[in-house]
Amino acid sequence: MIEIPSDLNPDLVPLAWLLGNWAGAGVTDFPGAEKANFGQEVSFTHDGRDFIEYRSYTWVLDSEGNKVKPLETESGFWRIDKDRKVEVVMVRDDGVVEVWYGELADKKPQIDLATDAVARTAASGPYTGGKRLYGYVKGDLMWVGEKQTPEVPLRPYMSAQLKKVVTPEEVAEMARNLGDLPDDGIAFFK
Repeated sequence: MIEIPSDLNPDLVPLAWLLGNWAGAGVTDFPGAEKANFGQEVSFTHDGRDFIEYRSYTWVLDSEGNKVKPLETESGFWRIDKDRKVEVVMVRDDGVVEVWYGELADKKPQIDLATDAVARTAASGPYTGGKRLYGYVKGDLMWVGEKQTPEVPLRPYMSAQLKKVVTPEEVAEMARNLGDLPDDGIAFFK
């Protein structure tokens, strides 16, 4: 279920499906780097202004799902205009700053983005641009990222499926708003 916070800037309502904390796993595979499974935590938050703040943390997982080492960290700001055009300014821990532009799909929670500008520090690896697709599918946040370098043409390199994380405070709020449930709990499913 998508909830629209009462204090959300009205311009951001089309992006309300992104809001919250998400966690899950995915796979990364790109020439020159080891293919790996990764874990991810993402947050999309707002403070009433006309942007959504974004933070993402990923780490390599071993075959048993344990954290091995950090992979990538990103943060940025997302905006949308009246024509459903989305812009994202993002910075990554490897010294890359990106400006992304894209569009919210018509009648579905899906965003296609492509880099418009890339700036790199001397310490960052080779990177010339990318594309991303984000979608809200059956209550999950799914995404796939593509990237290119001077040596490698644009190709997929990361994708993940993330579940909404519920905090203890959110559980308590849900409990207060349950209303009338059957006493035995079974009748609810009949």
